[in-house]
Amino acid sequence: MSNAFETIRQFDKMLQNLDGWIGKAATHAEARKFDVDTLVQARLAPDQYNLARQVQAGCDSAKFAAAYLTGKAAPPHPDTETTIPELRARIAACRGFLDSLSEADFAGAEDRRVSPPWLHGKWLTASDYLRETAVPNFYFHVVTAYSILRHNGVDVGKMDFIGSMTLQG
Repeated sequence: MSNAFETIRQFDKMLQNLDGWIGKAATHAEARKFDVDTLVQARLAPDQYNLARQVQAGCDSAKFAAAYLTGKAAPPHPDTETTIPELRARIAACRGFLDSLSEADFAGAEDRRVSPPWLHGKWLTASDYLRETAVPNFYFHVVTAYSILRHNGVDVGKMDFIGSMTLQG
């Protein structure tokens, strides 16, 4: 399997985990009798994105990486989510796009030049893009979303972060 395809599969798994953490946030809010949507605006620091923007940016990192590496168009998302159900729908839509891609879609990815608009005409090889930009950016936003939830009392731990494993034996 190609490294690019495996990376996108890992992004999909982590988005599934993110959805699970948000599900735990809803349970947490219900048990403590507060509106879960207040967490949408929660942040770790005044100059950092709130939970909504962390989820949006994590989803964008995954979908744009997949799009750049396959040459397909990423689905548009207008970043208008203001509720937990809307964030979960965003994650589901992003995962749907990732799940629609096959390993064959990544054929030749290692030879692609990746030139996101923010690079203003400059480019990276696909391998450099994954290693230097896509993977760290994705995990930055997903870990920050996890940390916001944990900071706000949601009962998530390391195994929630790691998620399911393909155990043998």
